[in-house]
Amino acid sequence: MPTDPEPATDQPTAPAADPADPSPTSATTTDVPAFGWSRYAERVNGRFAMIGFAAVLLIEALSGDTFLHWAGLVP
Repeated sequence: MPTDPEPATDQPTAPAADPADPSPTSATTTDVPAFGWSRYAERVNGRFAMIGFAAVLLIEALSGDTFLHWAGLVP
């Protein structure tokens, strides 16, 4: 029974970075940053939403009041 020297992976390999290529890339993905409805934009938007939600929870925990009341939106 022969053995495989390298196990097969489902992940595509990233191309080697070309130092002469001036296009910006991310450190965590091979997607090129773009404006509009792109995977990169949605990923960044989701991360900012998570930070905002965590900030609201922190404000409510520290103040002992709801965020809407703390912000003056509800009497």
